Amino acid sequence: MNKTKTRVIVLFGGRSAEHEVSILSARNVLRALDRDRFEPLLIGIDKEGRWRPEPEAMLEAASGDPRLLRLTATGAELAVPVRPEGPNPPGGALSILRRDDVVFPVLHGTYGEDGTVQGLLELADVAYVGSGHLGSAIGMDKDVSKRLLAQAGIPVVPWRVLTAGAYRRQPAVEEARAAELGFPLFVKPANAGSSVGVSRVRVAADLAAALRLAFTFDQKILAEAAVNAREIECSVLGNEDAAASIPGEIIVTHRDGFYSYEAKYVDESGAHWQIPAAVTPVVSERVRALSVQAFGVLELAGMARVDFFLDRDSGALYLNEVNTIPGFTAISMYPKMWEASGVPQRQLVSRLIDLAIVRRAARRQLKTTV
Repeated sequence: MNKTKTRVIVLFGGRSAEHEVSILSARNVLRALDRDRFEPLLIGIDKEGRWRPEPEAMLEAASGDPRLLRLTATGAELAVPVRPEGPNPPGGALSILRRDDVVFPVLHGTYGEDGTVQGLLELADVAYVGSGHLGSAIGMDKDVSKRLLAQAGIPVVPWRVLTAGAYRRQPAVEEARAAELGFPLFVKPANAGSSVGVSRVRVAADLAAALRLAFTFDQKILAEAAVNAREIECSVLGNEDAAASIPGEIIVTHRDGFYSYEAKYVDESGAHWQIPAAVTPVVSERVRALSVQAFGVLELAGMARVDFFLDRDSGALYLNEVNTIPGFTAISMYPKMWEASGVPQRQLVSRLIDLAIVRRAARRQLKTTV
């Protein structure tokens, strides 16, 4: 290996319902990696939490319906601090990592985007792309992030929080609380992405089934008022000096009627995007300003995609959610919006790695003793 190159560990897969989408994102990150500066090492995490090296050929072959994608799982299992199904392999915590490595986690959803892996990498004193453990956890939890956004004066749609324990004790009471928002409404897990476990509930008779589905993915779920809205998105890049891209718009034509998992990844004609979004300059600047503001309020770093609803009836703008490890697939909005803003994917990936190195250097300057 050329010693002048930085080794970049692309970490993908994971114990998440978004495991397969993560494989597609990792494929695109690998293709955009500047081989003159960086040397990739691919590490796949299977659904049982085992970490193994994966060949580049595996990612190159990853395409089509994400539900059909699989890791090769042929490499020797790497030593990690703990995994849920023992026995744990010997060798110490993350023994594969070197002091000057940079980890590029492309782990969407739980056990990857939620601060768990970020905390582990902090302990290992290794640079990694994206937000820290706190920002990642906040960004992942739609309830906590909405509370902080609302407190900062950033508009969000009305919502209710339901927990599995409360629903088991008083299902009728919890269903009535959700129904207070009116119909149609949306039900979604508090900690998930890629529209996994999300339902559009048109009538009260369908509410219980939607709640039960969401509870299979999380112990805390949200019911949200539906808005007759256009879906506007914006990409953010940077640390303290974060900047926002040109906004884009998702135009959904799928039968689900919203940007569901099938519309995103399975049905080739389920949705398409328009960049820049066909909005007024005032709305565009408002989206960009709110995106950067939310990035700071939620303690984010490196990258995020910020999703908005633009009410077709009133013109009101609502922040829907943030994604701290946004999709990086060939059709994903995060890199597409930066491309339209003059930042090609190779430059974008290099910038993200450089930002991770800057954050590591800043952490290493901090005192840990009095």
